[in-house]
Amino acid sequence: MATITSVIPRPTSYAGIWGWMTTVDHKRIAVLYGVTAFIFMLIAGIEAGVIRMQLASADNDLIAPGAYNQMFTMHATTMVFMVIMPLSVSFFNFVIPLAIGARDVAFPRLNALSFWIFLFGGILMHVSFVVGQVPDAGWFSYANLSEKPFSVDRGLDYWAISLLVMGTSSVAGGLNFVVTIINLRAPGMSLMRMPVFVWMTLITSLLLILAFPVITVGLIELVMDRNFGTHFFVPSGGGDPVLWQHLFWVFGHPEVYILILPPMGVVSEVLPTFSRKPLFGYPFVIFSGIVIGIMGWAVWSHHMFTVGLGPVANSVFTITTMLIAVPTGVKIFNWIGTLWKGSIEFTTAMMFALGFVALFIVGGLSGVSHAVSPSDFQQQDTYYIVAHIHYVLFGGSIFGIFAGTYYWWPKITGKMLNETLGRLHFWLLFIGMNLTFFPMHFLGMNGMPRRIYTYSAEFGWEYMNQLASLGYVVLFIAFLVFIHNVFYSRNSRRVSHDPWDAPGVEWSIASPPPPYNFAEVPQILGRDHYWIVKENAEAAGTPITGPEPLVDPSSIHMPSPSYWPIFTAVGVALIGGGLLSHYALSFVGGAIAMLGAIAWSNEPTTAPSDHH
Repeated sequence: MATITSVIPRPTSYAGIWGWMTTVDHKRIAVLYGVTAFIFMLIAGIEAGVIRMQLASADNDLIAPGAYNQMFTMHATTMVFMVIMPLSVSFFNFVIPLAIGARDVAFPRLNALSFWIFLFGGILMHVSFVVGQVPDAGWFSYANLSEKPFSVDRGLDYWAISLLVMGTSSVAGGLNFVVTIINLRAPGMSLMRMPVFVWMTLITSLLLILAFPVITVGLIELVMDRNFGTHFFVPSGGGDPVLWQHLFWVFGHPEVYILILPPMGVVSEVLPTFSRKPLFGYPFVIFSGIVIGIMGWAVWSHHMFTVGLGPVANSVFTITTMLIAVPTGVKIFNWIGTLWKGSIEFTTAMMFALGFVALFIVGGLSGVSHAVSPSDFQQQDTYYIVAHIHYVLFGGSIFGIFAGTYYWWPKITGKMLNETLGRLHFWLLFIGMNLTFFPMHFLGMNGMPRRIYTYSAEFGWEYMNQLASLGYVVLFIAFLVFIHNVFYSRNSRRVSHDPWDAPGVEWSIASPPPPYNFAEVPQILGRDHYWIVKENAEAAGTPITGPEPLVDPSSIHMPSPSYWPIFTAVGVALIGGGLLSHYALSFVGGAIAMLGAIAWSNEPTTAPSDHH
């Protein structure tokens, strides 16, 4: 009996757009994640620019109040779910198999499915601009503000359903990386020999798997309240709006560590490389990451000190919020220990890593001030909170991501980003970031509420807001410099496989890596495997001058391209789109997704002889 896969054969070409659409190669999927997330970053940056221009002067009416609400909602949502998370996942995809000596992730097609669902979910969110029904209740969409009487159009439905779609992608990706790290490590790579970035990926993936079901419950209840007459969060029907806050922040605070742990892992790779010495206190860095992952679940209510939970609850979450600063401090002291008496080379990657440490300390200290509930009462919902979160997620996550970008770019492309332009990019970003967000601490302490549309000159907030808006201009120029660097470096000379003299096993193979990654799965000799290999070769009088020799790709079986991940993802997207338009479309989407799943399960495991 004929099957779907026998009627529609597998694609056989890696070339062109179709090759990218059907790819299951983890390295190509990493590039797709990175490019898509950067495009979303530019969109979020434009939204931030509109916000800053509106607040640049007192009594400004550049945009309408409703449009302003839409801007800050979409800016935050895009940066959290469509920029920082997928940029980290881009590194997961490219680096993790290479760093553990594997040829691919455990489930290559599931990996492709995760990307396409993420892309379609992000597009679905931004369709709200096209139809003129943009979410406007903030990235946390507190009830009752998100209920029908206060948000009558479909904007919040676009927000909730798009996040449900993208949450599917996150959970699938998290499961994939957990299985990959646990099962596909090269011989000799015990858990305590894994690179720190691999450890942070493992912890982050577990947090993704556990945290997203919580917000999934909340989002489903919100959609039902808005469309089917339930009253989960509506007091008049017996619901409780504080329940939404609990559900959101039980997810939201682990989410903060989902955003920051991967850049911490990046920094833990960059600092030893350019300090020319192993990471100081490796076990402490690992266990502090594990403790952060666990304690991240015990601090959510410091976002809710002002809702009236009572002195006992406030005291408990005060203590846990103070305690979670301890493992973070452990990481910082170990990074400083790594730098101590090291032969430091100030490459662009190193400068971004050092910038991460400095700015994250500021963000961490301002965060600890929220632990004390009486002071938090004053800081809550002021620009002090905006300053804190941007020092953590921009000064922390974005700087860490750029450190990883400059560090692994030669491995990804085989070419080097220009170091002069890179340093200019760093200093513009560092100055612009502090100029934008440091004044917000003073604005918050002077009483400026967050999410405010305009303000009177008599409050005395105008000068600080002008500084912040000037800082945005500097940040904008910094990103233009980075984009120029990317295009400028396309024509640069090819670099060696190991331009940084780095310790990780990923630097032992060609740049960019071949389709199979490793001709032979390596035998890991120790924690800094490639440093050990190079030292042994030097001692034997046969220094390493090139990468592992390439072999005929056809001699190594690799997963073949497949139509079904993108086909199935289209079905999932249509299910979400149908809930926003016509329910019949959801049934069509469900049928497409089911057909894709059936074809997927019947796809032969053995690749045709003309591709491997």
